[in-house]
Amino acid sequence: MIATTRKPLIGCTTYRKTAGESSPIDILGLMPSYLEAIVAAGGIPVMIPLGLSDDDLRATIQQLDGILLPGGGDIEPSVYQGQGHPTVGGVDEDRDRVEITVAQTAVAQQKPLLAICRGLQVLNVSLGGSLWEDVELLMPQAMHHEYVHSHPRNHLAHTVTIEPDSLLAKQLGKTETAVNSLHHQGIRQLATDLRATAVAPDGLIEGVEVLHHPYAVGVQWHPENLIHNVPHMLGLFRGLVEAAAAQPVIGYP
Repeated sequence: MIATTRKPLIGCTTYRKTAGESSPIDILGLMPSYLEAIVAAGGIPVMIPLGLSDDDLRATIQQLDGILLPGGGDIEPSVYQGQGHPTVGGVDEDRDRVEITVAQTAVAQQKPLLAICRGLQVLNVSLGGSLWEDVELLMPQAMHHEYVHSHPRNHLAHTVTIEPDSLLAKQLGKTETAVNSLHHQGIRQLATDLRATAVAPDGLIEGVEVLHHPYAVGVQWHPENLIHNVPHMLGLFRGLVEAAAAQPVIGYP
C-alpha cells in the first residue's frame, strides 16, 4: 500500500477506434488491462483524450502525478526519417503528436513515466531515436516478435536479459525474464538521452530508461497482460505509482 494521503493520478494516453456495425461511431479509449494494472499498483488511472492542443496537454500533465504511454498502431515514419515500409499500419498522426508531446513534457518535467510497446517507441522517437519499421524483415538476424494474432496476449514468447543496475531489474527483481511479444517494430537507433536496459536474444532493445530521471522506464513487451501469470510484472506499475506518489502535489489542497 502506498503511504500517501491520496492515491497518485496516472495519466494514460488513448487511441481512436470505431465501434458498432450498423451505425459505426468513433470512440476514444484504452484496453482495461492498463487501467487494472495501475489500480492494482495503488494508483488512479485518468485517460488523456486525443485532440487536445499542445498547450492543453502540457497543462494537463502538470496536474498529473505520473504518465503511462500504452501500445497501439505504428508511428508515422516521417517523424523519425523512416522510409514508409509496406507493413506500416494503424497510423494516427494526431495520436503521434499527442504522445510525443506527452513524452517530451514528462521527461522535461521529471514526471514519472512508464512506456509500453508502442509507448517505448514513442519515447525513443520523441527524444531523437529511430525505429526498425519491420523488425523481422529489416533487422539482421531478427527473430519473430509479432504474436498478436497467433497467441493469447499473455503468451511468453521469449526471454530478455536485463542490466543488473537498472530500474527495470530493481522493479522486477530479475536480471532475466520471459515476456510476451506483440510488436513488429522496434528501436533501431537509441536516443542519446536513453539507456538500453534489456535486450531480446536477437539483440533488439526491449527495455530503456531515461538518463538522469527519477523514473522513466520503457519496455517493448506488455506487462499489463502478465500481472496474473507473471506476478513480478506488477513491479513496473508499482514503481510508476511509488515514484508518482513522491511528486509534489499540484492543484490539490
